[in-house]
Amino acid sequence: MSGAGKSTVLDALEDMGWDCVDNLPTALLEHFVHGEREARQTIPVAVGMDVRSRGFDPWDLPALLRSIEGVRPEILYLDCAGSELVRRYDETRRRHPLAPDRPPEDGIARERDITAPLRRLADAVIDTTDLTPAELREELLRRYGGDVDQPVLTVTSFGFARGISRSADLVFDLRFVANPHWVDDLRPLTGQDQSVRDYCAEDPAWNPMMEQIESLLIGLIPRYWAAGKSYLTVAFGCTGGRHRSVAAAVEMAERLRGAGFSPNVRHRDLATPPSDTIEEQPAKSRGAGE
Repeated sequence: MSGAGKSTVLDALEDMGWDCVDNLPTALLEHFVHGEREARQTIPVAVGMDVRSRGFDPWDLPALLRSIEGVRPEILYLDCAGSELVRRYDETRRRHPLAPDRPPEDGIARERDITAPLRRLADAVIDTTDLTPAELREELLRRYGGDVDQPVLTVTSFGFARGISRSADLVFDLRFVANPHWVDDLRPLTGQDQSVRDYCAEDPAWNPMMEQIESLLIGLIPRYWAAGKSYLTVAFGCTGGRHRSVAAAVEMAERLRGAGFSPNVRHRDLATPPSDTIEEQPAKSRGAGE
């Protein structure tokens, strides 16, 4: 999607040593790839394309890539929520390529429809709605900075009040756990702080829940890898995304490392300020100050 971060991705890959080119006409794609193979066969190549690229056809592109002899292609599709794309176009004062004389919403809707088949056939999709440019670069470094054959496991936290995690493959809802937000001393802290983690662990359901999820993941993750899935994101959600979900993500990452996995950890809403407005009131108090 135009505005979803293609330039940021190409810049990041170039910094990692990739040969990158943007808006290459599809008629030149095979010639370019073969030329790079003959010159430096060990250098990976990234080609950025969108609806502005000459000859761009989302129906034919996957077959064209597979027809190039001697290469192993991968399609990475960059997606983004329409409202965020509109904000980005307003912020940069650029016009959408498919709506030069109309509101950007019209171009975004048309582009989403045009590229839908390419999204369905993509090997990987990154939704950049909630990612800063720095976070997008970190995600690319995790995926492409080392051995691209190594599956990537990410454990993330988020707040339901700000929308469910868009990148999640598995989601666990922790809103049934007693909320540290309503403890005055814990409200300004986060699930990364030991006192918050200790408070969550006092809930009778916490340890059995974490053990069951750990057992489930240890059994499922290898099955995902065996099925050819290269990226797996396990998400924990609470109301605000600052306490319970963060504590669970931190603890589960530790448990998975102990089981031999190497998860990345990301907290989507950790930097957002605490808010009584979005947090649910506790059903009953567990102690003074709640």
